[in-house]
Amino acid sequence: MVNVLFPQMKHQEQQPEENLTKLVEFVLLDFADVPHLRWFLFGSFLIIYIIIFLGNGIIILITKLDPALQTPMYFFLGNFSLLEICYVSVTLPRMLTNLWTQQRTISFTACAAQMCWFLMLGVAECFLLAVMAYDRYMAICSPLRYPLVMNYKVCVQLVVGSWIGGIPVQIGQTLQLFSLPFCGSNLINHFFCDIPPVLKLACGNTSVNELMVYAVAVLFVTVPFLLILISYGKIISTVLKLPSATSRAKAFSTCSSHLTVVSLFFGSVIITYLRPKTHGSARTDKVLSLFYTIMTPLFNPMIYSLRNRDVVVALRKLLCK
Repeated sequence: MVNVLFPQMKHQEQQPEENLTKLVEFVLLDFADVPHLRWFLFGSFLIIYIIIFLGNGIIILITKLDPALQTPMYFFLGNFSLLEICYVSVTLPRMLTNLWTQQRTISFTACAAQMCWFLMLGVAECFLLAVMAYDRYMAICSPLRYPLVMNYKVCVQLVVGSWIGGIPVQIGQTLQLFSLPFCGSNLINHFFCDIPPVLKLACGNTSVNELMVYAVAVLFVTVPFLLILISYGKIISTVLKLPSATSRAKAFSTCSSHLTVVSLFFGSVIITYLRPKTHGSARTDKVLSLFYTIMTPLFNPMIYSLRNRDVVVALRKLLCK
């Protein structure tokens, strides 16, 4: 299928490693193996992008305008929704353009920029989800200290730290990866410039880069995920000790939405980056990537609006106005 779609690259794929040439562009294969689904995929992803933009935009709007939602929990939720819009905008517009024009080329610089932004925003999402778990831990396990600890200044610092915390490391990782020599094929079997498919095209020994990927994944994905698990372990222990069934139900309802988003996002990310790579894993990576790049931003406003009474009330107020 690849040779049919890109016959001009057949000779380049067969070049030996000794004949290294400096690549100036890559080709994102995205969904080239299912050309009969091209327009269906384009329409589906366009509708999904519009829903993501509108849904998360409404969450941002109501958390800013509604006086009842001026709390740390909704301050973090508003920032998370803004992050989701930025996160999906790194990959989805390019994918829509490729499906529409069938011009799948992406320049070397654009590929590096897309990867860097994707990684930085992905790390920010991991950190922000951990911050939201800490907020719920303080609210439920230390309610008397909660207003003092989670004041506005601390909330702003936590959000800023989440947004910028991974920038230096991810810029360094991207520069390290794209400083490698590339030879042979320039076909990226993915719908965006992610680390695993780009690393497969590099020549020579890439073991150091692969080790770096695992180390960064453990630091920026596994550690926040473990902190979230510890927070919710203590939350569940505290909630189960509450004497009132109503109080227990209310406490669980405020956490269930966050837990759903955490499970969807971290589950797919951990499987993608930390599982052993096998033959044919590229297709699996592509499917899993759809979950944490598109499905999480899509479900985020639905989960929080359908499972949160305060958000539902704020939405009704906004619609009435």
